[in-house]
Amino acid sequence: MTLESKPSRPHFRTSHVSSVISVSLVLFLMGLLGIFVFEGKKVSNYVKENIQLTVFMTENVSEPEVEIITRLLKNSPFVKSAEFISADEAAKRLQKDLGEDFIDFIGYNPLSASIDVKMKSEYANEDSLAKFEKIISENKTVKEVVYQKPLLETVNKNIRSVSLLIFAFSCLLLLISIALINNTVRLMVYSDRFLIRSMQLVGATRGFIMRPFLLKGFYQGFWAAIIACLMLGGMLYFGYAKVEGLSETIDKSLFYYLFPSVIICGILFTMLSTLFSVRRFLRLKSELIYL
Repeated sequence: MTLESKPSRPHFRTSHVSSVISVSLVLFLMGLLGIFVFEGKKVSNYVKENIQLTVFMTENVSEPEVEIITRLLKNSPFVKSAEFISADEAAKRLQKDLGEDFIDFIGYNPLSASIDVKMKSEYANEDSLAKFEKIISENKTVKEVVYQKPLLETVNKNIRSVSLLIFAFSCLLLLISIALINNTVRLMVYSDRFLIRSMQLVGATRGFIMRPFLLKGFYQGFWAAIIACLMLGGMLYFGYAKVEGLSETIDKSLFYYLFPSVIICGILFTMLSTLFSVRRFLRLKSELIYL
């Protein structure tokens, strides 16, 4: 009995290590996709929040009235930031862009005081901006609200298309990952099918048979997730060192969500795959166990 068990140990260890490595590679790919989705969302929010609206004021607006409407805009749930630009300041900026003093040429300053407004990303769409424009235009000190509607429509359309593509790719990769993990675990359980049958023959209950396999699946998923997290952390570390500005681009809060998610997914997928695989072999007929 001892002589027969010795060659099986290296085989078991090799099978165990290869299963952990296979699962860790799949989890690594899922983690990369998670980083891409998280950062893609942040980029889309950044683009939306930099679409600027200009609220032009009437000519005879007083300074207290300007302060009131600017404060109202800053406190609005729609608005991320609001900056008042006086007529003189607007003239200085235009002179800098043109490279000449246009006021001396025409004899007066034709520009109006205005407020530059940037919306929060969730409100940077056609419907919300139309409502915002209607509300703000009712103020008697507001002359008009101007923003680039074609640009807004193009940005939102492109973001929707890219989001749909990412969602479809994420679903596809998730299905592939689950299938790969399931096949890896099933092969591992398949190598122990004779042990499962022997335990059944001596009268072991299903719960008793499943327990060690589920525990093994838990540890496999855990260590595979740890390896995947180390690979992701190493990739980002070398990325920070080699790519200038990457550390400022990637939000550090990503790690608080990414690594626990990878660990939970690794444990959950391997345990579920182990459960289904063991149940399959428990129901397998005796004449099929040798196939």
